[in-house]
Amino acid sequence: MTDYALADPAPDTARPVLIACRECDLLQYQPELRGRFVLRCRDCGIELRHHVPGGLDHTLAYTLGALILFVLANIFPIVGLELNDDRSDVLLYRAVHALFDQGEYVVGTLVGFTTMVVPALELLAIIYILLPLKFGRIPPRFALVYRAVHATRPWGMIEVFMLGVLVSLVKLSNFAHVLPGFALWSFGLLILLMAAVAFSFNPPELWARVDEIRGTPQRFCKPPRNIGSLRSTAKRHGLIRCPSCGQLHRQASTSDRYCRCTRCGAPLVSRKRDSIERTWAFVVTAGIFYIPANVLPIMHTQSLLASESDTILSGILVLWHTGSWPLALLVFFASIVVPLLKLVVITYLLFSVGRRSQWRPKFRSRMHRIVEEIGRWSMLDIYVVTLLAALVQLRGLASVEIERGATAFAVVVIMTMFAAQQLDPRLIWDPIEEGNV
Repeated sequence: MTDYALADPAPDTARPVLIACRECDLLQYQPELRGRFVLRCRDCGIELRHHVPGGLDHTLAYTLGALILFVLANIFPIVGLELNDDRSDVLLYRAVHALFDQGEYVVGTLVGFTTMVVPALELLAIIYILLPLKFGRIPPRFALVYRAVHATRPWGMIEVFMLGVLVSLVKLSNFAHVLPGFALWSFGLLILLMAAVAFSFNPPELWARVDEIRGTPQRFCKPPRNIGSLRSTAKRHGLIRCPSCGQLHRQASTSDRYCRCTRCGAPLVSRKRDSIERTWAFVVTAGIFYIPANVLPIMHTQSLLASESDTILSGILVLWHTGSWPLALLVFFASIVVPLLKLVVITYLLFSVGRRSQWRPKFRSRMHRIVEEIGRWSMLDIYVVTLLAALVQLRGLASVEIERGATAFAVVVIMTMFAAQQLDPRLIWDPIEEGNV
């Protein structure tokens, strides 16, 4: 069930809930909805809120199950490799350790952070928040922990890592016997539970429960007049939406440099400071590293019969020639098309925002949303070479080492993700508002 927010509240609504869209800053009223629903913005169509009955209780159950699976996935081997009488098993932390042993500190830090640190912090933080609330208590530093979960969630990439495992298995099956480990199945179930956690976690319900425990009334921002006239945004009416919890605040002065949310403590700004300049810096850096990332080899394979270095493209060709053309297309899209697409789209958005373009803002806002969502999938090749480097160490028979191209590619992934996050999508809609003045 999907509903759209309202321009004006119903006449019989005593205390209408006023919300602002995080993408286009449009002020809207939340309609009276019960049961399962998804609320979307009237202008840009992005999801504003969703509700699942018993959502937080379900979230806690899913998170506890996911934490158990996460522990199992990290103490058992993901996959094993047998060649003649030699066998090699890989655990996730050993794969990260192998990267540091080879001097690949950038790649090792990125892999460890996205597959171990962020998922562990997210699961532990959600349990830390929800378990005391279940028994009517608010944990210490509740708001700080909530902001940490909100900030780090985009960097958890368990699902991309699992796809990297699949590609690695296909590559290795051509010359050795591959043995799936217990952790492989644990990671598969973990992906499902993590998706359930993300879907059932409902921040408005969370904060409503906190206010109820505290005995304080739910905070409502006084609605400005004439919301339904023209295009009314939070900025137009002197309001600021908290980027973390969504609470609306009155802008105290023309300078909001030191304003913080009264509910979660997050810094409040009507628009991200220096958004255009920072985004340009990340885009230019990513563009500089994109060429060596695709020209330099990302791994070197040494065996008794041959020694060769592979670039991203040559690895794709190997998959294609061995008959794994679906995976070859997938890797080509994730490792070559997606980074280039992100650079082109973000560059175009920067130019359109700089020119104060009013052309199809909903389409451009959707483009930004897509590049922000698909950015993580560029990590696929990084995970593949990580697993190969950890697995293929068979006492002189064969070995794989990571080359400098992998570091350049890791920089491209990081910079493009930062660029998408730094670009404020509300800047796309500001010229529309100015045209209505």
